[in-house]
Amino acid sequence: MNRKVSIITPCYNSEKYIEKTIKSVQSQTYENWEMLIVDDKSTDNSVSIIKNLSIKDSRIKLFSLKENMGAAHTRNYALERVSGDFVAFLDSDDLWKNNKLEKQLDFMIKNNAKITYTSYDCIDEEGVSLDSSRLVEGKVSYSKLLKNNVMGCLTVMFDVKYFSDFQMPLIRKRQDFALWLKLLKQVDYAYALEESLALYRIREISVSSNKIDLLKWNWKLFREIEKFSILRAFYYLIFNVILKLLKK
Repeated sequence: MNRKVSIITPCYNSEKYIEKTIKSVQSQTYENWEMLIVDDKSTDNSVSIIKNLSIKDSRIKLFSLKENMGAAHTRNYALERVSGDFVAFLDSDDLWKNNKLEKQLDFMIKNNAKITYTSYDCIDEEGVSLDSSRLVEGKVSYSKLLKNNVMGCLTVMFDVKYFSDFQMPLIRKRQDFALWLKLLKQVDYAYALEESLALYRIREISVSSNKIDLLKWNWKLFREIEKFSILRAFYYLIFNVILKLLKK
């Protein structure tokens, strides 16, 4: 198994976390990877930290944007430059367990799966476990994902050669969800590796911490990206609302 994995990491003012994020990749038991980090014009010390680490490890590749463009543009910039057989995503404040790439890649090859995701655990801003996990199982189709996005961005991996288009739709938030939907129009299912292989950091300023805000952007996604009618968009939004309430 010698497939190369391209890891997409957008970065904006992440000096507190980016070194630990990179080191969680460097600690992987699977070593054939490249990490494409795109800095979205940070104003803190992020770029200096990344540069120092990239000097010592050529697999870490830093790109710096000349102006702040947002997560969708930043990720697309990296996606246009991948050289790997597979693409994985890891945001600049999240972490992977050290066997994440090895286990997920093995799972994909053995099951001929073109897109996969895994369970993950939650930590707080200081890296302390919140004793909370997002557990996944089975598989998910396009229509099922519309009702509940179970694919955590830090866990998704897909086969580059299988998909004709894997650019993220240019929406300010929920662009990862929009990409999963795009990919699931090109393949029947995304398959879950049920083991928890990543650590998602819950921060006060994170997009995912505001459930009302998420619902607003889901509505925008359904209407403007998926081009649903008002009635169809409302239908899927109701499922999202119910599931968000159940998670309280």
